[in-house]
Amino acid sequence: MAKLIRALLFGLVGAGIVHVAVVLLVPLYSDRNAWSRISDYGDDWAFHPVVRQATAQTVPLALDPLFEAVACRFDITDLPARITGVGTAPYWSISVYDRQGENIYSINDRTAIADQLDLVIARPLQMIELNKTKPVSAANSVLIEADMNEGFVVVRGFVPDQSWKAQVDAFLKSANCSPLL
Repeated sequence: MAKLIRALLFGLVGAGIVHVAVVLLVPLYSDRNAWSRISDYGDDWAFHPVVRQATAQTVPLALDPLFEAVACRFDITDLPARITGVGTAPYWSISVYDRQGENIYSINDRTAIADQLDLVIARPLQMIELNKTKPVSAANSVLIEADMNEGFVVVRGFVPDQSWKAQVDAFLKSANCSPLL
């Protein structure tokens, strides 16, 4: 009887370990992760609106109904990425993600320099070079060091009511995602 109970216990523990491993590995092996969803919106190095409703051509991302969002994929293998935006919104935030969809960095208008959207994402060696010879165009940028080659950013703007929609849309349309030259 003791052998049966021990065998059942080992079986349950083994099944639990396999279950946890499978759950943790699903995002790594999924072909419909955030990276591929963002790629459905359009080309790299350009912001595209994040859609709420799925259509034949798009896949929705989870989004608070009071926020509008735009997303941009980038590749910083050769050059750092520079993300900028002009205008104001009642509140905005930007999140930087790696290819696996892990959040690497987040900033909002309350913590940004002069409430402006201006940041540079660079690999470690690129960051050393940037600190040596910082371009004038990036003098007031928030510098983010990221040990990755590819990633994406999502800029969100808060729309408390319809009177703010045009202003927030203008801010999000002004967002620019380009290599830092």
